[in-house]
Amino acid sequence: MAPNENLVVEGIPPIPASVAERASRYTNFRAALFTSWNPARREMLITTRFGDTFQIHKVAAPGAARTQLTFFPDDVRSALYPPKAAADAAAETFVFSKDIGGGEFYQLYRYDVATGTITLLTDGKSRNTDEVWSHDGTKLAYTSTRRTGSDVDIYITEPVHPEKDHLVAQNSGGGWAVLDWSPDDSQLLVQEYISVNESNLWLVDAATGEKSAVSTKSGDEKVAYGGGKFAKSGKGIYVTTDKESEFQRLAYIDLASKEYTYLTSHISWDVEGFDVSPDGSTIAFTTNEDGYGSLHLLDTRSEKEKPAPKTPAGVVSGAKWHPNGEDLAFGVTGSHSAADVYSANVKTGKVDRWTASETGGLNPANFAEAQLIHWKSFDGKRIGGFLYKPVSRAGGPQFTGKRPVIIDIHGGPEGQFRPGFLGRYNYYTSELGITLIFPNVRGSTGYGKTFVTLDNGFLREGSYKDINSLLDWIATQPDLDADRVMITGGSYGGFMTLAVATNYNDRIRCSVDIVGPSNLVTFLQNTSGYRQDLRRAEYGDERDPKMREFLERIAPANNAAKITKPLFVIQGRNDPRVPHTEAEQMVAVVRKNDTPVWFLMANDEGHGFSKKKNVDFQFYATLQFIQQYLLN
Repeated sequence: MAPNENLVVEGIPPIPASVAERASRYTNFRAALFTSWNPARREMLITTRFGDTFQIHKVAAPGAARTQLTFFPDDVRSALYPPKAAADAAAETFVFSKDIGGGEFYQLYRYDVATGTITLLTDGKSRNTDEVWSHDGTKLAYTSTRRTGSDVDIYITEPVHPEKDHLVAQNSGGGWAVLDWSPDDSQLLVQEYISVNESNLWLVDAATGEKSAVSTKSGDEKVAYGGGKFAKSGKGIYVTTDKESEFQRLAYIDLASKEYTYLTSHISWDVEGFDVSPDGSTIAFTTNEDGYGSLHLLDTRSEKEKPAPKTPAGVVSGAKWHPNGEDLAFGVTGSHSAADVYSANVKTGKVDRWTASETGGLNPANFAEAQLIHWKSFDGKRIGGFLYKPVSRAGGPQFTGKRPVIIDIHGGPEGQFRPGFLGRYNYYTSELGITLIFPNVRGSTGYGKTFVTLDNGFLREGSYKDINSLLDWIATQPDLDADRVMITGGSYGGFMTLAVATNYNDRIRCSVDIVGPSNLVTFLQNTSGYRQDLRRAEYGDERDPKMREFLERIAPANNAAKITKPLFVIQGRNDPRVPHTEAEQMVAVVRKNDTPVWFLMANDEGHGFSKKKNVDFQFYATLQFIQQYLLN
């Protein structure tokens, strides 16, 4: 298998065509994600992949054919219809967002449905995100780095008249996002993100840009806010917040008194997303319960839950109301199902499946089922994760004896592995007999605001020890082979991979680092400007001498002499988050040990590979690496 012209390949031996022949069906899974309801009709926009990248498709009815509307070499994963239908059907439009080469400098475009004409709405250079339509459907608020390249300001444009685009409010810092417009379109609800544990809410006058604070603090407590929506009356807002709680609760804030009314205190898990019905009477929200996702409905008048439609089994997320106030779109994924789009009629309870994503001709019922596991770490903390055991099936490989293990650590670090569809990874369990473990180490979200702080700054090494304790747990399991363990992860999970490889080299067979930092000092110095302070809140400020000394001491790149087990490093050349230099410096220092090092870089990718041809080569190369160093 020859790598394509955009791939830089070093140290990777030729990959036999037989590898792809055996695994190709596992590369042909699809997924579908909801993006927007059509305001005039019961149809929707989704994003899915039929060629090399995800593009916008129209689906005219549940189970109807997917009609592709955008055709770009890069992913298009966001599209929004205005909330009101155009007076003239020929004037129907939506706005979509895309970048180039994974660089994450997103631009906004208008798509004219009647003609297919595409019009650039932004400057073509800056990063433009968090677009939200006004209720009258004429204006679009969004954030942009246009002014300084680092600070994220608020702009308003009129997609039909892009020449009216203008700056509304200047901000300092990179964590600003528009959440909603007030019912009369005079104000914007805006979030200022400082860290995963701290954020502020503001009202911004849409005409003058004047800001007024909404959120309040209780003493020294750091408070985080998630989503935010205006109530129908305009007199208050609904938010998710961990104020006075370990978990994100749904709350109502009265804008006059600034008093909070908590609406979901009976749920001891995070409310992760919500949407308010057009008439303001019902809130649809989803909860994250130990990684699993559930749909709920809340009556805003009684402030009590009411029966919700029964959804398919799996992780439910992204609930969004149709303007008709009856249909609710949401996504579902699980061990046996790729991400697909559903809707529920809240009056009748009827659930419709809008997409049925293909699984390469394979029967997903045969795939491994996620199992929730827990173990005690070095300090007695209870750490959780999900385990997928190999599945022996009729006509397929039969697996006996102790099984090799791959530990895959999520990114973030403010993230969480959820028990969704494994995609290509099903090949590991179904064909190679490997057990997969996805840990949620300290610092993960979903387990309360205290837990998410346990790896901050000088506490960083505690998360490494969580993996060491997991290795101890593996050694106690009669069906797992503690002598054959591979560590892998992407982004911060890549950093954790390198940290485990340097600290516990003798306990693993090999490791695969995907777009991970190798030194948090050089990472913080070189990541995109708008991200630097946001990441310093998590990792520590490298400009402080004591913190710098600590970060340099624990940096995998400075401890590479400890790595004697094979390492595979994967990187995107255009990565704006973790610069390619992080991968290159790690590869260079590990090679000095005469340790086998494979290096793969894509010149047309950013923070992880997204183009199918690149993802496929990465997968096949990883299979070759696993065969050579984990299984043999």
